[in-house]
Amino acid sequence: MNQPVVVIEEVIGRAHQGATEPFICRGEDGLIYYVKGIGANRRSQVAEWVCAQLATAFGLPIADYALADVPQALIDAKVRADIRELGAGLSFASCQLPHAQEFSISMSDRVFDDLAMDVLVFDWWVRNDDRKLTPLGGNVNLLWEVRANELKVIDHNLAFDRDFKPDDFLAGHVFRDHWNRVFGDLDLRQHYMSRIEGCLQNLSGLRDSIPDSWWWLDEGVLADVTWDEIEVVLLRARQPQFWDCQ
Repeated sequence: MNQPVVVIEEVIGRAHQGATEPFICRGEDGLIYYVKGIGANRRSQVAEWVCAQLATAFGLPIADYALADVPQALIDAKVRADIRELGAGLSFASCQLPHAQEFSISMSDRVFDDLAMDVLVFDWWVRNDDRKLTPLGGNVNLLWEVRANELKVIDHNLAFDRDFKPDDFLAGHVFRDHWNRVFGDLDLRQHYMSRIEGCLQNLSGLRDSIPDSWWWLDEGVLADVTWDEIEVVLLRARQPQFWDCQ
């Protein structure tokens, strides 16, 4: 697994959309990143990193990402009143897309069917029920890159949902209309199983790529996330009931 690391040099501000409210930072490479630090909670960081790596291996067009190294000196400088919610050390960072706009339901016809199914199956696999969009609105966590005229996938902080409900997922997912095709086509399901199996071959490498600090909330206090529960979700793809909607 790739483990890109970018050192954060400047905290520019903070996003106020989404529950995690990532910090907007400039890296040593000059790029702008949305950085999810300790305030986003450890479970969120682990879910983001694991899903970003899996999405890459699965072939989704995910926004570029990295591990952000936040220097202690930047926190000690107290450039913001809430800077300790960023925290020193390694955090998850998603690169800003300067020419992107939030995906809306009117854009659905721009997405090829194969890609829509890819996103749907991936979210089903990692139990990510945070891609909802209906004519009444929703939180879709997709962007449309205007210059490249392509979809970009972001935000997997709520993946590995312990309370995942298949019916709710299929009722609200932005690409839910493609489910019957996937479910009803044995060849298509086998195609996706092969892609998932390819991702599963490197689980040990993925586990090793997660920063050790993310398993701890504080010294001696374990975070509310374990590798075992993540692995159970991922490996259930090998079970016959993986496609069951009940």
